[in-house]
Amino acid sequence: MSESILQLDARDNVLVALAPLAAGSVVRFGAQSCPVVEAIPAKHKLALVDLAPGDLVRMYGMVVGEAMAAIPRGGLLTTRNVRHRAEEYTATRHPVSFALPDPAAWTERTFLGYHRTDGQVGTRNYWLVLPLVFCENRNVERMREALEEELGYGIAGNSYRDHVRSLVEQLTKGHTGNTAKPAQARAGRVFPNVDGIRFLTHEGGCGGTRQDAQALCGLLAGYIHHPNVAGATVLSLGCQHAQAAMLMDELRARDPQMRKPVLVFDQQKAGREKALMTRALDETFAALAEANQAKRAPAPLSALTVGLKCGGSDGFSGISANPALGYLSDLLGELGGKTLLSEFPELHGVEQEMINRCASDALAQRFYDLMHAYSARARAVHSGFEMNPSPGNIEDGLITDAIKSAGAARKGGVAPVRDVLDFPEYAKTPGLSLLCTPGNDVECVTAQAGAGANLVLFTTGLGTPTGNPVAPVIKVSTNSTLAERMGDIIDFDAGGIVTGATTIAACAEKLLDLCIEVASGKCETRAEVFRQNDFIPWKRGVSL
Repeated sequence: MSESILQLDARDNVLVALAPLAAGSVVRFGAQSCPVVEAIPAKHKLALVDLAPGDLVRMYGMVVGEAMAAIPRGGLLTTRNVRHRAEEYTATRHPVSFALPDPAAWTERTFLGYHRTDGQVGTRNYWLVLPLVFCENRNVERMREALEEELGYGIAGNSYRDHVRSLVEQLTKGHTGNTAKPAQARAGRVFPNVDGIRFLTHEGGCGGTRQDAQALCGLLAGYIHHPNVAGATVLSLGCQHAQAAMLMDELRARDPQMRKPVLVFDQQKAGREKALMTRALDETFAALAEANQAKRAPAPLSALTVGLKCGGSDGFSGISANPALGYLSDLLGELGGKTLLSEFPELHGVEQEMINRCASDALAQRFYDLMHAYSARARAVHSGFEMNPSPGNIEDGLITDAIKSAGAARKGGVAPVRDVLDFPEYAKTPGLSLLCTPGNDVECVTAQAGAGANLVLFTTGLGTPTGNPVAPVIKVSTNSTLAERMGDIIDFDAGGIVTGATTIAACAEKLLDLCIEVASGKCETRAEVFRQNDFIPWKRGVSL
């Protein structure tokens, strides 16, 4: 490899420009060389051979496109001369094996987490307030305004702040048996061991299909069952499709013993708003006092469940940050931890690779079926996975969905696929799981947290502020220019892989060190600092 270009696989007939290439220059790699016949922007691809219309374009050793016009050797690949093309796939797997990282140096490492009675370990200790239906969004917001400021978490308040203030005064005077002093309460958080109260609002719960309501309840149950959550306050109107009983059934499916406190309040039964709100505030306050008893304690790295996500991707994503996540995923799997690779539209083109890595024929068939069903829904509305790349992706070199997918799949490393999950199922199997979600940043991260991810690693080449209410989202930049330009939202720079300043393995291990720091509560992610608590439930429609 020269300093300016990269051939990702010996079977590839294109090169990746690591820096801008001037027309008339010559690039060399190994014993070969290639003339540059036109200017090639950094992150874009130049043809290694003459390509005629109909010829297949290969990257990462796989088909990622088809030439629509003649492209000379050394010419630039664009959306005008290349279109999406991917290889066909079947449910039949052809088992493969790869060398996996040695976990020996990490087996004794721990993080400081919150040990839940169901065996899960949280990286944060949150209380949730959420509605079963959009009709209750206003009341959730009123609770937010009342609780956040008075309890030391947030911003402006409303008339219910007086009620919460009286509860705090009772607490600090010792009426509830708590020994906190008024000065301590006023100086900071009333409940110092509760990392925050997270208020989720959404536009679902009624008016859609019964399947929509069931999926929403499954997702909300995943958030309540989440290891980073101590318990939840649930507001219900009463007459909506997403009934409290449906939510409880979904919770029992995740925890038959129902070991977490879940406080449900029905507005139609309560009558006036004040009756609903004062009771909800009273009981939530008492539950927060109980949640405040939790303390961090050492936990093995096997207790981590990490979501693997990319967004605002660029032509370096599949070269630097995504492979670093893949190495970390393989390493964590060897330690007994769980990782989640999602974004099914961004696995289009690498389906056979994932099928070959499935640990059983049943898992291969399930992944095949989910991909086909998702693709069919897209085609039914005259769309398709090939329409997935955004204008920003294309401008930075990801000109077909297969090119984007080939790079996105690198986040999943090379380890066997141990489970295949449909939305909104919960992850239980150690190792790598494939979770059916859209590529949409917030819908995907929302689903990963609902599946139990107590951390999310999110790579980006263009920059995005995406965060999550319950799972810390660590933003990993694919290039150092982005890390410098948007340092306020980036947590980790993987750009040294592109420049040769570091290796994929070394970068991944440094990133795992950061994960341990974040999981232990020793530092916050930039998204947490900015209160970037994005939450968008997927309705199982066509979202790419």
